[in-house]
Amino acid sequence: MTVTLEVTAGVGAIRLDRPPMNALDVATQDRLRELAEEAGRRDDVRAVVVHGGEKVFAAGADIKEMQAMDHAAMVVRSRALQDAFTAVARIPKPVVAAVTGYALGGGCELALCADFRIAADNAKFGQPEIQLGLIPGAGGTQRLSRLVGPSKAKDLIFTGRMVKADEALVIGLVDRVVPAAEVYEQAHAWAAKLAQGPALALRAAKEAIDAGLETDLETGLAIERTWFAGLFATEDRERGMRSFVEEGPGKAKFL
Repeated sequence: MTVTLEVTAGVGAIRLDRPPMNALDVATQDRLRELAEEAGRRDDVRAVVVHGGEKVFAAGADIKEMQAMDHAAMVVRSRALQDAFTAVARIPKPVVAAVTGYALGGGCELALCADFRIAADNAKFGQPEIQLGLIPGAGGTQRLSRLVGPSKAKDLIFTGRMVKADEALVIGLVDRVVPAAEVYEQAHAWAAKLAQGPALALRAAKEAIDAGLETDLETGLAIERTWFAGLFATEDRERGMRSFVEEGPGKAKFL
C-alpha cells in the first residue's frame, strides 16, 4: 500500500509510503482519501498524524503520470485530486503534519490540510508548479493564501522557489521547527494529548474555525453559537463542568 493507517492509543498515523520520494500518483491520492475518510469515521481515532517517514514528506505529484494526461483527462481527474486533499482537511478531529525533507507541490498542499504543522530543521517547502507551466491544483492557491496571506503565497507560487524550515516558520507556513529525529515523536505527542480531550468539543471547535473563515463575521458567530449551545447536550460537557466544580480546572477525564 502506498498509504497506510495505524492506530495507537487514539492516534491514527496516516503514512505516505511510496519510495523514494512519496510522489503522489493517482493511486496514492485515492488511497489517501479512503484512509482520511476512515480516520474520520473510526471511534478509536481521536487525533491524526500525517507523515512520510524519516527522510521525505512528499515531493509532489507523479510528473511522468501527469505528463501523459491531456486536457480532457485532467478535467475529470482534477476534482478527484482536490477531493483527496479535502478529505484530509475535513477529518473532524485534530490533524498534525510531521514534515521531514521535501514537502513540494502536492506535498506542501497536503501539509496545508493539517491543523498544525511540525517541521524538521531540514524540511523544505514549495509550490514549484509554475516551473511546469502550471499552477497548484490540490488547494495550494487557496489554502496557502489563507494561511500565510496573499502576498507571501504569490511570492511562492509565482516564483516556484523553495523555502527552508526557518523561513517557513517566520511566514507562518509551519508552527514549530524541531530536529529531524524528533519530528514524528513531537507530532505524535501533540496528537496524543488532544486525543485525550473531549472529542465532540474538538470537532465543534475545528468546524467553527474552518467554516467561519470562509464567511463573514456575523455568519461565523452564528456557527459558533450553534455549536456552543449544542455541546450542552453532551456527556463530555457534563463531565467537564462537574470536574471543574468538584476538583478544579484541568482535571477532567474524557475517555
